[in-house]
Amino acid sequence: MPVATHEKVRALATDLRSQRRLAELLGVSPAQVSRWLRGQGIDEQNAARIELLELVMSQLLRIYPRELAQRWLEGVNPHLGDRRPVDLIRQGRAVEVLDAIAAERAGSFS
Repeated sequence: MPVATHEKVRALATDLRSQRRLAELLGVSPAQVSRWLRGQGIDEQNAARIELLELVMSQLLRIYPRELAQRWLEGVNPHLGDRRPVDLIRQGRAVEVLDAIAAERAGSFS
């Protein structure tokens, strides 16, 4: 059974320890995140970003503690050509980010 987007927003806000932090990572206002948590309209682009961020966080939390997972999202990453994973998430570039996580898990470097 699919999980509602507002429930994914709630889980991400918990994982990231605040709605404000989630808003910063997605590049939206904190008020927007509050609306989503109330189940109010979310556009397709942001819904896709939430889906991707939720998938990425679940993968990262399998290999890193919460704080390191958050730093991984915002740090430059050699597997991504020294780009930040969060920037690629905002652009909807799922495959590249997931491949970088797989490389991290495998312990390889580009």
